[in-house]
Amino acid sequence: MKIKQLKTNHLINPVGYDFSRLSVSYVVSEAKGKYQKEARVIAALDEAFTRIIYDSGVRTDIAGTGFSLPFDPEPMTRYYWKVIVTDDAGDTCESPVQFFETARSITGSGKAWKAKWITPALEKEVQAAVYCDIEIVKPVEKVRAYMVGLGVYEFCIDGEKQGEECLLPGFCDYDSWIPYQTFCPVLTEGKHRLEIVLGDGWYKGWYGLRQNYENYGDRLAALAEIHIWYSDGSEEVIGTDESWHSRRSRVVYSGIYPGEVYDASLDTSESFGVEELDLGYDRLNPRLNPPILIHERLRPVEVIISSKGETILDMGQNMVGWISFRCKAPAGTKIFLQTGEILQDGCFYNENLRTAKSEFTYISDGQERWVRQHFTFYGFRFVKVEGWDGIPAPEDFEGLVIHSDMEELGDIETSDPLVNQLVKNTRWGMKGNFLDVPTDCPQRDERYGWTGDAQIFSGTASFLMDTDAFYTKYGKDLFAEQKKLNGSVPDVVPVAHCPGDASTAWADAATIIPWNVYLHFGDKDILRRQYDSMKGWVDYMYREDEKDGGKRLWLTGTHYADWLALDGNVKGGVYGATDPNYIASAYYFYSTRIVAKTAAILGKEEDASFYGRLTDEIRSAFEKEYFTPAGNLCVDTMTGYVVALFMDLAPDYARDRVRKGLLRKLKKNGYHLNTGFVGTPYLCRALSENGMNEYAYDLLLEKGFPGWLYEVLMGATTIWERWNSVLPDGKISGTEMNSLNHYSYGSIVEWMFRDMCGINPLEDGAGFRHFRLSPAPSYQIRHAKAVLRSASGRIESAWKIEGKKLSFRFEVPFNTTAEIVLPDADAGKLDALIRAADPAGKSMEGTRGQKEMEENRGAAVVTGEISGLRQEGSSVVLTAGPGVYAFTYEPTVPCRKTYSLDSSWEELKANPKTLEILEKEYYPLIGNHIPFESELYTLEEMTWGPFTCISQEQRERLDVLLRQVE
Repeated sequence: MKIKQLKTNHLINPVGYDFSRLSVSYVVSEAKGKYQKEARVIAALDEAFTRIIYDSGVRTDIAGTGFSLPFDPEPMTRYYWKVIVTDDAGDTCESPVQFFETARSITGSGKAWKAKWITPALEKEVQAAVYCDIEIVKPVEKVRAYMVGLGVYEFCIDGEKQGEECLLPGFCDYDSWIPYQTFCPVLTEGKHRLEIVLGDGWYKGWYGLRQNYENYGDRLAALAEIHIWYSDGSEEVIGTDESWHSRRSRVVYSGIYPGEVYDASLDTSESFGVEELDLGYDRLNPRLNPPILIHERLRPVEVIISSKGETILDMGQNMVGWISFRCKAPAGTKIFLQTGEILQDGCFYNENLRTAKSEFTYISDGQERWVRQHFTFYGFRFVKVEGWDGIPAPEDFEGLVIHSDMEELGDIETSDPLVNQLVKNTRWGMKGNFLDVPTDCPQRDERYGWTGDAQIFSGTASFLMDTDAFYTKYGKDLFAEQKKLNGSVPDVVPVAHCPGDASTAWADAATIIPWNVYLHFGDKDILRRQYDSMKGWVDYMYREDEKDGGKRLWLTGTHYADWLALDGNVKGGVYGATDPNYIASAYYFYSTRIVAKTAAILGKEEDASFYGRLTDEIRSAFEKEYFTPAGNLCVDTMTGYVVALFMDLAPDYARDRVRKGLLRKLKKNGYHLNTGFVGTPYLCRALSENGMNEYAYDLLLEKGFPGWLYEVLMGATTIWERWNSVLPDGKISGTEMNSLNHYSYGSIVEWMFRDMCGINPLEDGAGFRHFRLSPAPSYQIRHAKAVLRSASGRIESAWKIEGKKLSFRFEVPFNTTAEIVLPDADAGKLDALIRAADPAGKSMEGTRGQKEMEENRGAAVVTGEISGLRQEGSSVVLTAGPGVYAFTYEPTVPCRKTYSLDSSWEELKANPKTLEILEKEYYPLIGNHIPFESELYTLEEMTWGPFTCISQEQRERLDVLLRQVE
């Protein structure tokens, strides 16, 4: 047995965090048994566990997805913990020792700070550093530095940067809270310089869609307490105050949008004073955010000399971070870099960045060194280089990929290389936009934490990476902003002076994100932390509803609704055709239901009852408002049908008509999507989960506009903001709002995990303690495999099509159960396969087993226990415990393309077999009347054309004949 993925608050050995809530988690693998029989969690003040401060004792109720440590940790203290697990086979394992260390205070301002806020005694616009010189005269046992710099900072000792983190302290709602960090530096006897180098960052610099306003602050600022514990038992505290000094920084200019200027030749020896700032201490809080780190280093794949004579580096990947280079230039040489996402006519281009300059200037001092940026970041693939002597060598450059530190969890591989690239593009889009805040884009003069983008992608993100700690920090910002708006949620978090709030789908980030995180990671702490925020948003909608007469619909306010949908009245416009009030009312229901469920999980019975009733009232009002008695949906748009299906708002009597309505809209649009931000994330899921799986694959594999593979074929390495961000001729389609790294539509990857490969977390058993494996194969892809290192262990779901047979392989981890759903299967035949399987994992070679497998034209491998098997429609559902399960069988419905009346006229004419049917069965019925042949219509629509005179019986016969074509 092994115990791994050990985390405290979903972080590995965190130091200096907000531990007002304290949860530990772990995963067991390679156990002899199948289930955890009992476990014990121990915490101590020393690594040898001689000073134990908590011992759970041996218990049967400890969950690896999250166990709350029920003690109040002391400030500035390191705690060690471990877990001991025994399985049902009697195997016992003790985990490696983990630790967490508290900050200067557990939460809030805590004990009075001895340090003072200081600012350089220089002009406001000057970039500077503050420092003090100290001398250590006796042996040191340990050092801790508790500090924060505003806007962004690096902590240096004797000129050496401390730690690996970038862009500290990150981006937050500084008006409400200021996170401080904890460093563990080493100080030896002798003289040292302690220095905090400051840059403008998000706090002070130019940031936001509007330039003419004051940001969070107008002065650089620093606060630091360095605690030194000596070997003789004494302690010294060095704090920032008026005795510190300041100097000019060699980073002479920096900004999130403009970039950076670094003058290595600048004389910074002149010392200036500092001034005290009255920023107070009430906003200080230990950090929550995962560290921003350099995760990868990319070499340029090509050096391009354009037709304009430009020297351009192609990094081969649209990435976010810095460009580093080895400078050997003579003193005074100015090297100038600009970044962009795409070339135009082979030349450098970055006009889609709008006013963001995205530049770096380096002035050499003649010393050879590797150069990097400090207080900015770029979203780019291409780098234009000026001032370089000769042609740059690729080995002299590196792209430093920066993003918040999150463990990568999931991956998908299919038989289609383009789909695989799409998954890769989505992952890169997440990396680029998960830089302390889930931004919409990382490159232009925006980089905002749009709540709509964040909630749309949160499910996909949680399949790809461990997002719990990341979204916990974002949730604190969201609630902080929400408090200012009486429960409403802003369009952007942190707000950064962006007006606007209470837009449906955007504001619902307050409920949907923590709910998705809980489903994936199973730790109730995210719900406990965010409950007041979740409830506050639903209460806001409820109050708006009450003001409007208590209709139990949301019919007021202004909303982005189905943003960037292609069915709007204005070609290329941003507003879709779906009624915003319809979408608002749907989300009113969706969020209220989430809060009702959350209240029940947290034991808030009164709230659960109230929001449960409110959910029922909204559903009833929605049905009366938007469905006819016959079951027709009044909002006749693709997104309208998708929302009704996905959010479970279609009443039973209307569900079939809603499904047919969605299919009709797809047909009318030539089987292309025209959905926007609301409809697109749910579109393929609504199709696959409502009997239209083949059409979901059609959309996934669409190579033209609009389609996910169009941008892949156009060379994209991330997800675009618009389906036609780049036109077929390689020209960018516009500069007003056109990002080539915009992860929202990457939400298709959630469909790939949940439907294509079938890995679904369940509310009953969150964190994949109990989950569903229900893959939905299609002939359009020959094989697919998803692997997820879930909060409960490694899950695998794979399938392939071989001739007429389907093969599946599933892996269910230790201490979990899964519902395995095998499509188009016969329970009797499958039961025979399972009984013929060797429990050790190999198919039986005996006469009986071999005979049964041959008769059933299949095989099975089963290493776990199947406790239930039932026929559910055309599928077989197995209840399975930990183990490996493999099945091969011939499906009851052939896994091939199916032609029917729903097929397009053009594809029927393109297939010789279906064309023969048309010639024999269809053309004689219509004579010379072939209406609208030049248009893209389905055969069914053709049969309804004028003068065709085809009966319903003849129509049905055509459909049967076409479906028989292989």
